[in-house]
Amino acid sequence: MSDKTVENVLIPEQEIQAIVAKLGRDITAHYQKVGGELLVVGLLKGSFIFMADLVRVIEYPLTVDFLAASSYSNSTVSSGDVKVKLDIGESVSGKNILLVEDIVDTGLTFKKVIRMVQKRNPRSLMTCTLLSKPSRREVEVPLDFCGREIPDEFVCGYGLDYAQQYRNLRYIGVLGEI
Repeated sequence: MSDKTVENVLIPEQEIQAIVAKLGRDITAHYQKVGGELLVVGLLKGSFIFMADLVRVIEYPLTVDFLAASSYSNSTVSSGDVKVKLDIGESVSGKNILLVEDIVDTGLTFKKVIRMVQKRNPRSLMTCTLLSKPSRREVEVPLDFCGREIPDEFVCGYGLDYAQQYRNLRYIGVLGEI
């Protein structure tokens, strides 16, 4: 069992739904302008709930795939050592790629993933994150679609975890000590 507990709700379920709906509208408008094949790639494990909700509100033909990369392990602080555990299962060459992340904190993991995908010659590469923590950024990364900036607190819920727990919460909460 975890030695952490949720202190307070940072983003309630209804606000999350509104954020996802707005991102869906913005992404839809962008790809309706540029056209072309769209592959939405979710970074596992944290983005899976957000991405499922997001692709249901994007009104543009798309396919999905996943990539697993991490620098946290079971800690609340990034180690800076980014490991790719699962790669995209299909070619990205010539496709519009939308990378979907749950939260961009230091930027280290996302930057490595962006570089990796760019080397594979996509038609375009855009990024989408539910949450951004700019105060923790160690490297700059492009955030084309960003749901909300949050303060420097460790959050969980709605797919985000601490030691693989709390992903199933319907809201995003701030984690504290028991």
